[in-house]
Amino acid sequence: MALDQDLELNSLGFAKPPSETRVVVAMSGGVDSSVVAAYLADQGYDVVGVTLQLYDHGAALAKKGACCAGIDIHDARRVAEERGFPHYVLDYENIFKDAVIDEFADSYLAGATPVPCIRCNERVKFKDLLETAKDLEADCMATGHYI
Repeated sequence: MALDQDLELNSLGFAKPPSETRVVVAMSGGVDSSVVAAYLADQGYDVVGVTLQLYDHGAALAKKGACCAGIDIHDARRVAEERGFPHYVLDYENIFKDAVIDEFADSYLAGATPVPCIRCNERVKFKDLLETAKDLEADCMATGHYI
Protein backbone atom coordinates (compact mmCIF):
# COMPACT_ATOMS: atom_id res chain seq x y z
CA MET A 1 0.00 0.00 0.00
CA ALA A 2 1.37 3.40 -0.94
CA LEU A 3 1.70 5.78 1.96
CA ASP A 4 -0.64 8.74 1.86
CA GLN A 5 0.90 11.78 3.51
CA ASP A 6 -2.47 12.68 5.05
CA LEU A 7 -2.87 9.22 6.56
CA GLU A 8 -2.06 9.03 10.26
CA LEU A 9 -0.11 5.96 11.32
CA ASN A 10 -0.35 4.34 14.72
CA SER A 11 2.81 3.80 16.78
CA LEU A 12 3.50 0.49 14.99
CA GLY A 13 3.28 2.12 11.57
CA PHE A 14 -0.16 0.86 10.53
CA ALA A 15 -2.78 3.16 9.04
CA LYS A 16 -5.51 2.17 11.46
CA PRO A 17 -6.28 2.66 15.13
CA PRO A 18 -4.46 0.47 17.66
CA SER A 19 -7.73 -1.27 18.57
CA GLU A 20 -7.95 -2.55 14.99
CA THR A 21 -4.29 -3.64 14.87
CA ARG A 22 -3.80 -7.22 16.03
CA VAL A 23 -0.39 -8.00 17.51
CA VAL A 24 0.53 -11.57 18.41
CA VAL A 25 3.07 -11.42 21.22
CA ALA A 26 5.32 -14.43 21.76
CA MET A 27 5.41 -14.63 25.55
CA SER A 28 8.12 -16.68 27.23
CA GLY A 29 6.89 -15.75 30.69
CA GLY A 30 9.95 -13.58 31.22
CA VAL A 31 10.11 -9.87 31.89
CA ASP A 32 10.90 -8.64 28.35
CA SER A 33 7.97 -10.25 26.54
CA SER A 34 5.60 -9.55 29.45
CA VAL A 35 6.46 -5.84 29.38
CA VAL A 36 6.00 -5.68 25.59
CA ALA A 37 2.61 -7.40 25.81
CA ALA A 38 1.44 -5.20 28.68
CA TYR A 39 2.68 -2.02 26.97
CA LEU A 40 0.91 -2.85 23.70
CA ALA A 41 -2.30 -3.75 25.56
CA ASP A 42 -2.11 -0.49 27.52
CA GLN A 43 -1.73 1.39 24.21
CA GLY A 44 -5.01 -0.15 23.06
CA TYR A 45 -3.68 -2.72 20.58
CA ASP A 46 -5.55 -5.97 20.00
CA VAL A 47 -2.99 -8.19 21.73
CA VAL A 48 -3.01 -11.98 21.58
CA GLY A 49 -0.40 -13.68 23.74
CA VAL A 50 1.04 -17.03 22.71
CA THR A 51 3.48 -19.24 24.56
CA LEU A 52 5.16 -22.23 23.01
CA GLN A 53 5.21 -25.40 25.12
CA LEU A 54 8.48 -26.83 23.83
CA TYR A 55 9.09 -29.67 26.23
CA ASP A 56 8.38 -31.27 29.56
CA HIS A 57 4.77 -31.29 30.57
CA GLY A 58 5.54 -32.24 34.16
CA ALA A 59 8.97 -31.92 35.73
CA ALA A 60 9.43 -28.25 34.82
CA LEU A 61 6.19 -27.16 36.50
CA ALA A 62 8.02 -26.14 39.65
CA LYS A 63 11.02 -24.57 37.89
CA LYS A 64 11.28 -20.87 37.20
CA GLY A 65 13.26 -19.90 34.11
CA ALA A 66 12.54 -23.11 32.22
CA CYS A 67 12.01 -21.33 28.90
CA CYS A 68 8.73 -22.33 27.28
CA ALA A 69 7.78 -24.78 30.02
CA GLY A 70 6.70 -24.89 33.64
CA ILE A 71 6.06 -21.83 35.75
CA ASP A 72 7.03 -19.50 32.91
CA ILE A 73 3.89 -20.55 31.03
CA HIS A 74 1.79 -19.74 34.10
CA ASP A 75 3.56 -16.37 34.43
CA ALA A 76 2.72 -15.48 30.81
CA ARG A 77 -0.91 -16.51 31.34
CA ARG A 78 -1.13 -14.41 34.51
CA VAL A 79 0.13 -11.29 32.69
CA ALA A 80 -2.47 -11.82 29.96
CA GLU A 81 -5.26 -12.26 32.51
CA GLU A 82 -4.21 -9.15 34.44
CA ARG A 83 -4.05 -7.06 31.25
CA GLY A 84 -7.23 -8.51 29.75
CA PHE A 85 -6.04 -10.10 26.53
CA PRO A 86 -6.28 -13.72 25.36
CA HIS A 87 -3.37 -16.09 25.86
CA TYR A 88 -2.83 -19.44 24.16
CA VAL A 89 -0.33 -22.17 24.94
CA LEU A 90 0.71 -23.93 21.75
CA ASP A 91 2.06 -27.47 21.93
CA TYR A 92 5.24 -27.28 19.86
CA GLU A 93 6.96 -30.20 21.57
CA ASN A 94 7.15 -32.39 18.44
CA ILE A 95 8.12 -29.47 16.19
CA PHE A 96 10.87 -28.49 18.65
CA LYS A 97 12.16 -32.05 18.89
CA ASP A 98 12.23 -32.52 15.12
CA ALA A 99 13.64 -29.07 14.26
CA VAL A 100 16.07 -28.56 17.14
CA ILE A 101 16.67 -31.36 19.63
CA ASP A 102 17.43 -34.22 17.23
CA GLU A 103 20.12 -32.20 15.42
CA PHE A 104 21.45 -30.88 18.74
CA ALA A 105 21.91 -34.41 20.08
CA ASP A 106 23.58 -35.62 16.87
CA SER A 107 25.97 -32.63 16.83
CA TYR A 108 26.83 -33.06 20.49
CA LEU A 109 27.55 -36.76 20.04
CA ALA A 110 29.81 -35.84 17.10
CA GLY A 111 31.90 -33.63 19.40
CA ALA A 112 30.48 -30.24 18.45
CA THR A 113 29.14 -27.63 20.85
CA PRO A 114 25.78 -26.76 19.32
CA VAL A 115 23.66 -23.81 20.43
CA PRO A 116 20.02 -24.96 20.32
CA CYS A 117 18.60 -21.46 20.85
CA ILE A 118 19.89 -20.38 17.43
CA ARG A 119 18.17 -23.30 15.70
CA CYS A 120 15.01 -22.70 17.69
CA ASN A 121 14.92 -19.04 16.64
CA GLU A 122 15.52 -19.93 12.98
CA ARG A 123 13.27 -22.96 12.67
CA VAL A 124 10.58 -22.59 15.30
CA LYS A 125 10.12 -19.10 16.75
CA PHE A 126 10.57 -17.04 13.59
CA LYS A 127 9.16 -19.52 11.10
CA ASP A 128 6.36 -21.60 12.54
CA LEU A 129 5.32 -18.95 15.03
CA LEU A 130 5.04 -16.35 12.28
CA GLU A 131 2.69 -18.73 10.45
CA THR A 132 0.64 -19.05 13.64
CA ALA A 133 0.45 -15.25 13.87
CA LYS A 134 -0.84 -15.14 10.28
CA ASP A 135 -3.42 -17.81 11.15
CA LEU A 136 -4.57 -15.56 14.00
CA GLU A 137 -4.96 -12.71 11.46
CA ALA A 138 -2.25 -10.63 13.11
CA ASP A 139 -0.95 -7.46 11.53
CA CYS A 140 2.41 -8.11 13.15
CA MET A 141 4.20 -10.20 15.72
CA ALA A 142 6.23 -9.05 18.72
CA THR A 143 8.60 -10.70 21.16
CA GLY A 144 10.54 -9.28 24.06
CA HIS A 145 13.13 -8.20 21.49
CA TYR A 146 11.36 -7.45 18.20
CA ILE A 147 8.16 -5.87 16.89
